[in-house]
Amino acid sequence: MRKIWNKGHRIRASDKHLVYHFSIETLLFVFVAVLLLLNSKQLMRTDWEHFSLLENGLTLSPYNFITILIATGVCALVAFGYYRFCYDSFKKLLHRQKLARMILENKWYEADTVQDSGFFTDLQSRSREKIVWFPKIYYQMEKGLLHIRCEITLGKYQDQLLRLEDKLESGLYCELTDKTLHDGYIEYTLLYDMIANRITIDEVRAENGCLRLMKNLVWEYDALPHALIAGGTGGGKTYFLLTLIEALLHTNAVLYILDPKNADLADLGTVMGNVYHTKEEMIDCVNAFYEGMVQRSEEMKRHPNYKTGENYAYLGLPPCFLIFDEYVAFFEMLGTKESVSLLSQLKKIVMLGRQAGYFLIVALASVQTQSISRTVSEITSISVWDLGVSAN
Repeated sequence: MRKIWNKGHRIRASDKHLVYHFSIETLLFVFVAVLLLLNSKQLMRTDWEHFSLLENGLTLSPYNFITILIATGVCALVAFGYYRFCYDSFKKLLHRQKLARMILENKWYEADTVQDSGFFTDLQSRSREKIVWFPKIYYQMEKGLLHIRCEITLGKYQDQLLRLEDKLESGLYCELTDKTLHDGYIEYTLLYDMIANRITIDEVRAENGCLRLMKNLVWEYDALPHALIAGGTGGGKTYFLLTLIEALLHTNAVLYILDPKNADLADLGTVMGNVYHTKEEMIDCVNAFYEGMVQRSEEMKRHPNYKTGENYAYLGLPPCFLIFDEYVAFFEMLGTKESVSLLSQLKKIVMLGRQAGYFLIVALASVQTQSISRTVSEITSISVWDLGVSAN
């Protein structure tokens, strides 16, 4: 645990004005350094042994005014250059400042009231707040990810520190990718600067059981099977699915594509097989996909190179993906018996498909509607990994 705490910056109460203090200190240093450099000859000619500010006064020549303007301009250029070329460093300062203000404004600290008598003892003393305990929160930015670690001490602010994900996502404008409870602390991992970390479609690659989605985001579908893609209408779900399909087609993966709306994904049927859009075809496809999974599991057991704990890739078998667009819309087309039967098959695929190499990718408009509560929620409660992506 000590090794963990040595990584990152400790958030302190004084960080509430971190950006301001850093800017003033840095720019003041630059201003004075430039001013001294430009006036070095004049300073060297000055007889400092006999110089008295009271006798000689302070006079500024036109050259001195010009050097002040130059120093001010250099400070402005330094500020612009730092913001433009060291943006991540600036965001680190801003994030630490926001975290400090979050703690202070929510009063998640302990403080005592102390009296300041001041220099003149006959004046009335003033009371002020002195912080005696401040929660241990550490901030670290690494490889496009933010790691925020909070010490858990069983204190009265423990519940707040255990439920920071909403505040962190909205306040830092990041996406939560992981929340892990360790011995003595909780760690939040957030995806930082999603725009800058985007990659082109050509850079999306599937290899060794991994699918690269961003510069700092890789879906290890062999270890974390099944994906739930959620987003509003026009949010880019279909284009994201097309990107996944294009990347998987460069591998030996076998794809099954279901498009109940007979829209963009259904058009792939003109260039590839296993693309379905009618209700009957889609139901048959899901059943066939499940039966193929069961058959492969049995064949893997009989394989001469079979080894307990190894998956399909160890035996050189290709992965199979069932890509399901507009999942909820399809279930609205089914009757009660058909819906229950199909949902049962999908749940079995989710539970048993990882080792056999059978994966489910589901896209839908929202994960918070009532229509999903009776269908998708049963699958996502079993699935290991859910992916929410908005691709523009």
